[in-house]
Amino acid sequence: MVIVSLIHDAQGVPAMLADFLTYTWVFWLALILVCVIIEVATIDFTFLMVAIGGVGGLVAELFGAPWWVQILIAGILALLLLFFARPALHRALRRGGDSTPTNVDALIGLSGTVTTEFEDGQGHVRLSNGEIWTAKLSHLTGGRPIVAGDRVVVTAIDGATAMVVPAERTQP
Repeated sequence: MVIVSLIHDAQGVPAMLADFLTYTWVFWLALILVCVIIEVATIDFTFLMVAIGGVGGLVAELFGAPWWVQILIAGILALLLLFFARPALHRALRRGGDSTPTNVDALIGLSGTVTTEFEDGQGHVRLSNGEIWTAKLSHLTGGRPIVAGDRVVVTAIDGATAMVVPAERTQP
């Protein structure tokens, strides 16, 4: 029978554990670094909160707190930040969002000029942004004929087709 014994230091702590406890600051730095790298990739503030919790554990270690207190401080700090600071950060970032319409939404209400006479309710228009679109007359027009040069307004986009209505004429 082989008896394996662990080498203990003067306080009765196994040598391997004593080495780990001596260098817990390295563990905290590694945890913080890994969490920051993941946060940069995800941009969700979750791992940032865990990294800040790790900073709390590191500070506790630097003040000489036992390892279980370090973990407790890091965990509590990370949870508090996850439940209180993270939602506030998300709200603050969404508040300043740009409300300018883009893509298809930016075309609604845009004026244009008919480039080819509409046949069977379809034709082509050059919009005021310079783009040429296939266009259909909206059902709101009532069958009014549209000829080249008429002004129209985009009311909707259906796939790659602009739904248009004749623009109101303000001059005789």
